[in-house]
Amino acid sequence: MAGNEWINGYLEAIIDTGTTVTEQPAPAVGFNPTKYFVEEVVSGVDETDLHRTWIKVVATRNARERGSRLENICWRIWHLARKKKQVEWEDSQRLANRRYERELGRKDATEDMSEDLSEGERTDSVMGEIIQTETPRKRFQRNFSNLEVWSDDNKGKKLYIILISLHGLVRGENMELGRDSDTGGQIKYVVELARALAMMPGVYRVDLFTRQISSPEVDWSYGEPTEMLSSGSDFNDGNEVGESSGAYIIRIPFGPRDKYLHKELLWPHIQEFVDGALAHVLNMSRVLGEQIGGGRPVWPYVIHGHYADAGDSAALLSGALSVPMVLTGHSLGRNKLEQLLKQGRQSKEDINSTYKIMRRIEAEELSLDAAELVITSTKQEIEEQWGLYDGFDVKLEKVLRARARRGVNCHGRYMPRMAVIPPGMDFSNVVQEEVPDNDGELSALIGGEGSSPRAIPPIWSELMRFFTNPHKPIILALSRPDPKKNLTTLLKAFGECRPLRELANLTLIMGNRDDIDEMSSGNANVLTTVLKLIDKYDLYGHVAFPKHHKQSDVPDIYRLAAKTKGVFINPALVEPFGLTLIEAAAHGLPMVATKNGGPVDIHQALNNGLLVDPHDQQAIADALLKLVSEKNLWHECRKNGWKNIHLFSWPEHCRTYLTRVAACRMRHPQWQPDTPMDDFEAEESLGDSLRDVQDMSLRLSVDGDKSSLNGSMEYGGSELEKVASDQGGPELQDQVKHILSKIKKPLSDQQENEGGAKQSDNVGNKHPILRRRRRLIVMAVDCYNSEGDPDSKMLSMVQEIIKAGRMDTQTARFTGFALLTAMPLSDTVEFLKSGQVQVIEFDALVCSSGSEVYYPGTSTEDGGKLSPDPDYASHIDYRWGCEGLKKTIWKLMNTREGRLDNSEKPSSPIEEDVKSSNAHCVSYLIKDSTKVHKK
Repeated sequence: MAGNEWINGYLEAIIDTGTTVTEQPAPAVGFNPTKYFVEEVVSGVDETDLHRTWIKVVATRNARERGSRLENICWRIWHLARKKKQVEWEDSQRLANRRYERELGRKDATEDMSEDLSEGERTDSVMGEIIQTETPRKRFQRNFSNLEVWSDDNKGKKLYIILISLHGLVRGENMELGRDSDTGGQIKYVVELARALAMMPGVYRVDLFTRQISSPEVDWSYGEPTEMLSSGSDFNDGNEVGESSGAYIIRIPFGPRDKYLHKELLWPHIQEFVDGALAHVLNMSRVLGEQIGGGRPVWPYVIHGHYADAGDSAALLSGALSVPMVLTGHSLGRNKLEQLLKQGRQSKEDINSTYKIMRRIEAEELSLDAAELVITSTKQEIEEQWGLYDGFDVKLEKVLRARARRGVNCHGRYMPRMAVIPPGMDFSNVVQEEVPDNDGELSALIGGEGSSPRAIPPIWSELMRFFTNPHKPIILALSRPDPKKNLTTLLKAFGECRPLRELANLTLIMGNRDDIDEMSSGNANVLTTVLKLIDKYDLYGHVAFPKHHKQSDVPDIYRLAAKTKGVFINPALVEPFGLTLIEAAAHGLPMVATKNGGPVDIHQALNNGLLVDPHDQQAIADALLKLVSEKNLWHECRKNGWKNIHLFSWPEHCRTYLTRVAACRMRHPQWQPDTPMDDFEAEESLGDSLRDVQDMSLRLSVDGDKSSLNGSMEYGGSELEKVASDQGGPELQDQVKHILSKIKKPLSDQQENEGGAKQSDNVGNKHPILRRRRRLIVMAVDCYNSEGDPDSKMLSMVQEIIKAGRMDTQTARFTGFALLTAMPLSDTVEFLKSGQVQVIEFDALVCSSGSEVYYPGTSTEDGGKLSPDPDYASHIDYRWGCEGLKKTIWKLMNTREGRLDNSEKPSSPIEEDVKSSNAHCVSYLIKDSTKVHKK
């Protein structure tokens, strides 16, 4: 037995190995018989079974047979153990390969999101070193690497940038932030962005479009058509700065002129704003052309819409001007709808009625389709908010980007680029002051005995009157009284934590108010609950809640909290970004913030506080108590915030912004050079946007003569070939010839007579006759006699017009006729038959007040069969509010002001004409025709 001890080692090894293998989960797919036998059979044999088998071997009488059986058993054990190790090795290799593939996919996605890494970073990333060693702050800084970063080298450019923010009250000074839910952080952001962009090298003018409001409800300054925010860039020489340079607020009148409307009521007036904004852009482009364009119009460099309403407007302007569009959502409708539905307080119908949420979501989807670039504050906004929309999918966007980079066909699918650019701040007026260590100095600063009145800001005295002991640290919360800001949970956490109440005071800056009863229901409910909680926990002398503050007071409030070694808190349920967190960090305040949304990225960059679950009241109290009581932690967070705050400066933000916009302009399908004097090639490649109308009118003849069209095309082709030969050599010239060969020249009259119709039919033209017409005579037939029937005189005029159009045999075949009428199709056909006018005389019949379009047949053999337009019904069905229109008309006609006789009769003066109505046309009959007002 001594010579066979090595067999015991094999047996013990198998037992030990089998124990570890059985603890591992079985693979989800695939079946391997060898693997099954090794893992399940061999590892399942316990020591008793092995011992029994060993006894049988020992009991064999014949020594030679015993040796053969031992050898056989040993070889089998060795073989099974080897197989087992091989299977485990294959599993480990498979897992390693999967990890490697996932890592490569993640790195590819990181490169896509960061617009490609540099060569050095790419090498390090493949080896996995940069992922393991870089800090969160470095990852936050690495937004892009191989793009040409905007710098002072671009100061020779003269760019015109348009920003749009429609709702709220927008002005440059003394902003009324917190007045309502429409006048919040977005207003401050867009105004400061306009100022900061105007100071960047290469930017000549920035226009911030908003709504003009001339109402007694608001200050007169919101009715001024133009407000200057800043003058031209410091990077431009004094002799190059024109009178139109700088940043401006341009207020466009739309909607009721004398009424301030909340954003939910602005949707019907978007088209009016677009018309006014378009007129301003056309005028400004000519003015800038005279100043800096050498007489040629200077078109906007980019159009940037903020929020859904501005995104809808920017999409329309972008399409009209062929200018790239950038979008910033700020707050998204689908995410808000989900949050409101989770609360369970309102149904989807009630939410839509209150917030017009479906119209908002529709505008956001439209903006996604039109935008070249979407700027977000955090990665969470991309993945968890924009990912809810039909126009954007995180995974599919990465696939499309990778396919486009490799030159692979994307089959027409398009998604905008998403760029994370944290909002900027102006730190030029922020003074980083050290905190006093003794109470005497602190008493002087906050207004104690012997203090200098000039050193005390007025808002400090306003806050001090609330506190019994003003020397305690201040816990500061600054937001409007909105339910989603979660101020009531903060107050409960403060009121129920006795150590926190003894160590600190609480300051709630909740906007401005005169009377709670005059506020919106949501804000009023929050304020009422706050007052009740203060009374419930007896927090008088511990909580400050001033009614008024100016925008200029906000820095002083931060300074006061920092002087008392306080903490800033943002307990919002969801915070898209959290600009106040950056403001607080700049003034030396550590933060406690929600872990839902933007504060996560801010905390990674600044590392100046703690993140909490906003629903966990105890966690909020513990985090505040920790920062207030542990002075070393407080000082460390304060220093970290100051050290890393430069990441959120306005120059850094604008530099990243302009870099991203420059990249998206290069991807724009109608991209053109930035210099107006060198864009001949771009002029030739422009589409049919509004900005090209003037140039097109110079190239086309008035009557559309084909000879002039042929001549202009031939001339343009030869000019293009000449320019290509001079600037690009033979290769470019060959490419131009190839493109021109693809352009079909217009057919001559003889060619069109002989084979034009046949060719049109071959290409699948729906209505070949109408498409071949050079002229179209449109006749509107809506003249009726006293009985309400079509006037016979009108029919005779129709006959005369058709006869006159057929007299000239040379032009008759190129002249078409269309009939427009409010009558339904059946009445129209009867009307024409009464005058013996055949339906085939017309190329198109537009009936029922424009709600139906029909095309007659080409001969009398088919009896003038009318074919409806297959696409027209779906076209006019878009945003067709039939029921809303009926309710409005019924309401107007059943009021005293809307009655024909202005009487008090209870009966309605109208009734619906069912015969003349259809799915897209509503007709009414007046019961008493004698009451109709006659002109």
